[in-house]
Amino acid sequence: MPEEQRINEINISQEMRSSFLDYAMSVIVSRALPDVRDGLKPVHRRILYTMHELGMTSDKPYRKSANVVGNVLASYHPHGDGAVYDTMVRMAQDFSYRYMLVDGHGNFGSVDGDSPAAMRYTEARMAPITRELLRDIEKETIDFTPNYDGRLEEPVVLPARFPNLLVNGSAGIAVGMATNIPPHNLTEVIDGLLAMIQNPEITIDELMEHIKGPDFPTAGLILGRDGIKKAYRTGRGSIKMQAKTRIEEANNGKMRIVVEELPYQVNKAKLVEKIAELVRDKKIDGITDLRDESDRNGMRVIIELRRDVNPKVLLNNLYKQTNLQTSFGVNMLALVDGKPLVLNLKQVLHHYLEHQVEVIRRRTQFDLRKAEERAHILEGLRIALDHIDEVIELIRGSRTTQEARDGLMEKFGLSDKQAQAILDMRLQRLTGLEREKIETEYDELLKTIAELKAILASEEKIRGVVRDELTEVRDKYGDERRSRIMLNTGDIADEDLIPEDEVTILMTHRGYIKRMLLSGYRAQRRGGRGVSGMGTREDDFVQHLFVTNSHNYLLFFSNKGKVYRMKAYEVPELSRTARGTPIINLIQIDQGEYIEAVIPVREFSPDSYLFFGTKFGVVKKTPLEEFGHIRRNGLFAINLREGDELVGVRLTDGEQEIMLGTRRGMSIRFPEQDVRQMGRTATGVKGIALGKDDEVVGMEVVDPEREVVVVTSKGYGKRTPLSEYRTQSRGGKGIKAQNVTKTKGHVVGLKVVSPDEDLMIVTDSGVVIRMNIDGISRMGRYAQGVKLISVKQDEEVASLARVPTEEEEEEED
Repeated sequence: MPEEQRINEINISQEMRSSFLDYAMSVIVSRALPDVRDGLKPVHRRILYTMHELGMTSDKPYRKSANVVGNVLASYHPHGDGAVYDTMVRMAQDFSYRYMLVDGHGNFGSVDGDSPAAMRYTEARMAPITRELLRDIEKETIDFTPNYDGRLEEPVVLPARFPNLLVNGSAGIAVGMATNIPPHNLTEVIDGLLAMIQNPEITIDELMEHIKGPDFPTAGLILGRDGIKKAYRTGRGSIKMQAKTRIEEANNGKMRIVVEELPYQVNKAKLVEKIAELVRDKKIDGITDLRDESDRNGMRVIIELRRDVNPKVLLNNLYKQTNLQTSFGVNMLALVDGKPLVLNLKQVLHHYLEHQVEVIRRRTQFDLRKAEERAHILEGLRIALDHIDEVIELIRGSRTTQEARDGLMEKFGLSDKQAQAILDMRLQRLTGLEREKIETEYDELLKTIAELKAILASEEKIRGVVRDELTEVRDKYGDERRSRIMLNTGDIADEDLIPEDEVTILMTHRGYIKRMLLSGYRAQRRGGRGVSGMGTREDDFVQHLFVTNSHNYLLFFSNKGKVYRMKAYEVPELSRTARGTPIINLIQIDQGEYIEAVIPVREFSPDSYLFFGTKFGVVKKTPLEEFGHIRRNGLFAINLREGDELVGVRLTDGEQEIMLGTRRGMSIRFPEQDVRQMGRTATGVKGIALGKDDEVVGMEVVDPEREVVVVTSKGYGKRTPLSEYRTQSRGGKGIKAQNVTKTKGHVVGLKVVSPDEDLMIVTDSGVVIRMNIDGISRMGRYAQGVKLISVKQDEEVASLARVPTEEEEEEED
């Protein structure tokens, strides 16, 4: 053929478009993006399948990494060995994968960015959880496709018995698109899947009650939920991450910052280098020493500070100028039926569940076919055993195997496979015991076949199998969440610049609230008239007064049994005579609801409890950690009976004594252990048996070294040793704490106090008086008390609170 006839003229622009499109689609589909079903890219899938073929399970010895890489390249992945080994290394790094898929032995790199050792030095095998990705692959549960040269077949997708796409996340850059999916907690994701199986119409917000947010292998903090919600609802969002740090005092009296956990994908060595660079360039001032004390027990980076430096302000600067605080850009892009799609949380779970339904269906069909084939063979053996003499005579009389096989098929109506099985049968099968085994196996197979057919006939049963097997994986491999989600979505730097002061929170009956420094009140003598602590309307009065630190959380408990949360400094600071801000502007309380108790909390420790008391004398104990995640519109903290209301909440350690006081002057003291631990929405148990027209007005935690102060509505009060209040069993009528008379008034409150504290008494007209506890007369339980505050004829004491003693000159009335 002439040379010129082999030249094809083409349009260069069109050829470039066509070639680049082919290249782009190859990168998108066959290299850079994960499949939504198993969460793996082709290279990951090929590595794990090769290890499966080589028998490198978690219970077998390690083998050289170079062996795995060589087999992957030779059989499935026609690219460079660096791409394969780098991928395998990442799957073996506990700071890269939330649940490692490869169990590495040797140097596989570090969080400091150190390179792994060469593949000829390291060894590897599959991690235990990787079995779940490959389980049942030999049962025709997935499709296979020819490898690059057509010699072998490789899986199109793995069975993936856990949702790997969300559990370990994925990152990849294709042509014109990229994916970046954060890792999650296995237990949470499977709980979300189980909820979706139970309710296919579940919303994304309901799924988020189970799947709280990403859970990074390096732990750290996640700031706020807005980014998480946006990512789960749209498939795209930005999640702010922060290192876990603490401020402690060194032996030399100086303060230092200790970094214990880093944000995901932050290089520790580069972070330390960046901090040193900022100090050298004088962009950060006050750091005297910087060292990395991390070891096999955990991470520990020490930042020593100068004596005159505010550690919180300096930490705030570090957050702003280094990767101690960074963001994870979520882009949940994955392949669905070979097409790249951005998926929200529910869509990811839906496609995974559909994959699992298909896997279970195909596995059941495979098991059914194998069971039917085996049953068919056993039926032939049973026929042979029933006619054993004739069978032996026919076989002995046959010249060839084929003649014997044909004779068996013709005489007994057997299939070719049955006849061959009879010919292959050993003489030992003729014993009675062996015959019994065949009958038993046949009966069991018939039951199995019936069960498998029932599963295939019901979509609900298939999903039930999926549910049971997901639960099994969760129970076997699930663990606790590592990354803590901080509910404060505001700027942490602004918070750190707010001084930590002792503050007073005042709130009126009509729901007006404000914050004041505790030093705004001065101590007065008993019987004084007091000073106005809050400007109120004629029909309003101060009902709540709390003393706390400005940086503590305030848990607001309403009379309806709901709980809300905010920081103390978020309450507006106003003057002594200001009316305050409506509480409904700060928290979303419902109509007819008012705040009954406030608990200041620094951390939501699992070793602490909240103890509740209600107007009807019901009590309940719930772990504090159950209140660590409170929605903006609040949560129910206790399930109240009709007409009942919450009157008190206290923070305890689970081993204290509780005291209840009633309006009619009764009281009861009982061990906290008498009340078992209950869930957040439980109702509770009886704390005190109330008399007619009586109700609980106060609940306190008992301290044997302290005393009891009782105050009446007419301003009378007394101090009584706790020894006069004997410990009783929960649920009794109690003993007398105050003689209630018309002139002295009913009991307003009961407090457990010490002589080095002050008592603040608030009247319903807004007048506040502060006095030292030591100035209140000590009397017996039956005494009526002495006048603590002068009240007008139409005025009554509304509430009281104990506060730390302030060393000030007493102020005359």
